[in-house]
Amino acid sequence: MQLDFSKNYFELFSLSVSFDLDQGMLAARFQELQRLLHPDRFASAGEQERRFSMQGATLVNEAFQTLKDPLTRATYLLSLQGISLDNESDTQMDMAFLMQQMELREALDEVRENDDPLQATIGLLDEIAVLSRSCFASLEAHLHEQAWSEARDWVRKLQFLRKLRESAVALELALEDEL
Repeated sequence: MQLDFSKNYFELFSLSVSFDLDQGMLAARFQELQRLLHPDRFASAGEQERRFSMQGATLVNEAFQTLKDPLTRATYLLSLQGISLDNESDTQMDMAFLMQQMELREALDEVRENDDPLQATIGLLDEIAVLSRSCFASLEAHLHEQAWSEARDWVRKLQFLRKLRESAVALELALEDEL
């Protein structure tokens, strides 16, 4: 089995470089590559072949995890265009969005003071879901237009929303445990 480690993740799975992916094809290709590279198939092979198998399986897993998630896929697409989101000195963001995030964070911080904290958390999760869908629609439109800078802004917004959602889900679980 030959695996070209220089290919990008889309090429590795024989997919077009695009935000829109056929998840079924991605999963099928993943299974095929995993089957071909599984270390058990190389148990009696030489050291070099076993190492290749392990490195290939690791690459395939990383590529699959990146491409199956829309946010990490968008981030990866931007990286293919030379656009990084890791620049910590870039703190500019839409002020209205930041204010909205601050309000949602405050609401999350104060949820335990609510008469029904679990229901308040669920309401916040619903609000975050609506915002996320809207942001994803804008992200997708900008990626299709190859408006990379604007797409980068939407990815950053979605990263904020993802972190907020994770905090809300953790609180929801804690509240359910308290019942």
